Amino acid sequence: MNASAEAEIREIILQKLAELDDQDALGQSGQAVVKLDQQAVGRLSRMDALQSQAMAKATGSQRAAQRVGLKAALLRMDDGDYGSCLDCGEEIALARLKLNPAVQTCITCANG
Repeated sequence: MNASAEAEIREIILQKLAELDDQDALGQSGQAVVKLDQQAVGRLSRMDALQSQAMAKATGSQRAAQRVGLKAALLRMDDGDYGSCLDCGEEIALARLKLNPAVQTCITCANG
C-alpha cells in the first residue's frame, strides 16, 4: 500500500472514531437509569423506557467494538502491517479497506 492511500485510510479511521465519540455523547441520555416511580410513569411507558435503555446499551457496546477494531487498525499502520490479510498475507483490496478500515482479511479468506 502506498503512502497516500495509507494517509487517506488513516483519515477515514480518525473520522470514524470522531463519529463514534459523537454518537456516544448523544447516546448517554438513552442509557440513563430508568425511574420506576409508578406515579410519574405508567407500566407500559416504563417497559418502553427499559427497552429503549437496553437498545441504547447494546448500541453503545457495538460502538465500543468498532472503536477497538479501528484503533487496532491504527496500531497495524504504525507497525507497518496494515493492509495485509492476517490469514494468507496477501494485500487487502483498497476499496475493501476504504469501506471498512478495520477489516483484517482479504475477500477470499473472508468468504472461506
